[in-house]
Amino acid sequence: MHTKWSLRDVIFIALIAVFFGFIFWAWAFAYNVIAAILTPMGLSPYANDATIGPWLMAGPMAGYIIRRAGASIIGETLAGTIEMVFGSQWGVMNIVAGAIQGLGTEIGFAIFGYRRWDKTSLTASVITVTIVTFGWDLLRNGYAQYSLGLLVGLFITRLISSAIFAGVIVYFTQKLIAKSGILTTHQSEVIS
Repeated sequence: MHTKWSLRDVIFIALIAVFFGFIFWAWAFAYNVIAAILTPMGLSPYANDATIGPWLMAGPMAGYIIRRAGASIIGETLAGTIEMVFGSQWGVMNIVAGAIQGLGTEIGFAIFGYRRWDKTSLTASVITVTIVTFGWDLLRNGYAQYSLGLLVGLFITRLISSAIFAGVIVYFTQKLIAKSGILTTHQSEVIS
C-alpha cells in the first residue's frame, strides 16, 4: 500500500467528492418520489434502503482510485459535505452520514490491509457498508422498532442496492477510468 498522499490524489478525491456530492443532491429528488409512491402502500421504510446505493458510491470509488487508508472516509464525507452545500434537505446530517458510510466502506478495504484492490475487497466493502449503515439506521432512524421480518426485508433490499451501485457500477466505472489513462501506474491497475 502506498501511504503518502500526492497532490494528484488530493485533486482526484476533490473531484470525486464534487461529482458525487452533486449526484447525492440530485438523487434526493428520486428518493422523495419513491418514498411518496411507497408510502400509500405502507412500504415507506423500503424507500431508504432501496435508494441508498447511489449515496454509497463515493467511498468505494475514492478507495479504488486513491488506494490509500482513509480515502473512502474522506471521499464519502466530502461528498456528503458538498451535497449539504448544494442545499440538501438533510443539512449537516449529510456530513455525519457521509462519515458513517465512508467508515463502512473503509472497513471492507481494511480487512485486507489495503493490499487487495479486486472484486473480493470491493465485495467486502459492500457488505461492511451495508452492515454499518443498517446499524446506524437501527439507532438513529427507529429501525429497532420494526418487526424482525421487516428488518430482514430492509436489510436484503439495502444489500442489493449497495451491491448494484457501490459494487457493480463502481467496479465498471473504475475499469473505464483506468483504461482512460488519467491515473498513475499503481492506480491504473484494473480491478480483476
